[in-house]
Amino acid sequence: MTEWFYIFYFLEPSSKLLFQTKMLSLPRFRVAAFISLILINSSLKAESAIGVNWGTLSFHKLKPTTVVDLLKENNIQKVKLFDADPDVLKALMGSGIQVMVGISNDMLATLSSSAMASDLWVRQNVSRYIVKGGVDIRYVAVGNEPFLSSYTGQYESYVMPALLNLQQSLAKANLAGYVKLVVPCNADAYESALPSQGAFRPELTQIITQIVSFLNSNGSPFVVNIYPFLSLYGNADFPQEYAFFEGTTHAVTDGPNVYYNAFDGNFDTLIAALSKLGYGQMPIVIGEVGWPTDGAIGANLTAARVFNQGLINHVLSNKGTPLRPGVPPVDIYLFSLLDEGAKSVLPGNFERHWGIFSFDGQAKYVLKLGLGNRLLKNARNVQYLPSRWCVANPSTDLSEVTNHIKLACSVADCTTLNYGGSCNAIGAKGNISYAFNSYYQLQMQNSQSCDFDGLGMVTFLDPSVGDCRFVVGLTDVSSSSFRPNCRWLILWFLILWGFWVFAA
Repeated sequence: MTEWFYIFYFLEPSSKLLFQTKMLSLPRFRVAAFISLILINSSLKAESAIGVNWGTLSFHKLKPTTVVDLLKENNIQKVKLFDADPDVLKALMGSGIQVMVGISNDMLATLSSSAMASDLWVRQNVSRYIVKGGVDIRYVAVGNEPFLSSYTGQYESYVMPALLNLQQSLAKANLAGYVKLVVPCNADAYESALPSQGAFRPELTQIITQIVSFLNSNGSPFVVNIYPFLSLYGNADFPQEYAFFEGTTHAVTDGPNVYYNAFDGNFDTLIAALSKLGYGQMPIVIGEVGWPTDGAIGANLTAARVFNQGLINHVLSNKGTPLRPGVPPVDIYLFSLLDEGAKSVLPGNFERHWGIFSFDGQAKYVLKLGLGNRLLKNARNVQYLPSRWCVANPSTDLSEVTNHIKLACSVADCTTLNYGGSCNAIGAKGNISYAFNSYYQLQMQNSQSCDFDGLGMVTFLDPSVGDCRFVVGLTDVSSSSFRPNCRWLILWFLILWGFWVFAA
């Protein structure tokens, strides 16, 4: 009893000296055991950190150095990437920001079948950056939601072999103890009517068991993406208030536990699913969570602010969930940092509008990230094109404009014009002008790109209306997001060529 008394007091900062004095007389094995218990307890009580996802699928792309300055200005200490863009990683060097780099699903087959390809990927995208004054890479995300039900299992057989190869590659680089491999999963990997009944989809049970065992043995967390917005978007009967953190009249009762928001219910469903596999205490990281601001009914600035602020306050309160009271997720990565106007809209037009900042690094709404009372700070020194816009020429007959709009919107982003979008109610001429301007800015304001057979004209008066913003492009737009894939293809070709020469 006395020994446990000392452990209790060690948890209070003012009692460290008492603990150190008393522990000197204890047997060595007990000291080790007690220290282990303390470390475990400390990790469980550690506060969550709020990070962000930084995607780069944008037509108007900020310079990576500008984005890193934006992260630092807002004291964001963790960032999750979807690839290993060299320009992005170079910009992160010396920043002190902890980084999760990503491997796309289409690279899993190669990495799973070739240890040489795995070694090469680690050398090119991890070890070369982990140097003095380099990038603090903590995680490598192996795939992105590879078990998504819509993929119909096409990536499942590659994930585990890729993990094993990459782990060996990290070990060869002496990084296996520092850089952890993770597999971001969508919440559709598990299911249940009630959180306590959570279980992984039957066809995934075997592969998830193998992966979770691997993660556990290597000290990696389980990374999951949770989107209450998608539950609301995809189900007309889903109670809207249950998606937020403001209280609800549609609470879910699960035995002795009551759930007042969808996030907690989803999180505990995962815990129950992990418990069924024997890993109920595995640390969990929220890889993606957020709310879009445009492109669908319910996707607006007010809803996004209420959801994200409620989420941050809820997580940082350290209340945890009914199945993990007092133990919130290890980290949470908001989705996302910036809008990505070049993303696929297959899931919905909202896909291009998840950012807490617009494409040019300007805060969309008031949000406190849990860093005192500090509000979001805008990106600085952003270089815009001149303040001019392309609009419909009011003196022309616009009856033949349909094909021009289709052309403009097939290239540029016109998702805000659709039902539920912020520009949906600006009228027919407004819609034409918005489409013309989106194309014009994407063409770096080339004068010919505003012609449209005489239907367009350049104006110096901002045509923005209310929340419908007519953008002005950026002067420094690069295609760096496409470089890593090209470089990877070249390197992989060289590997294959080497094998061919050796075989010959």
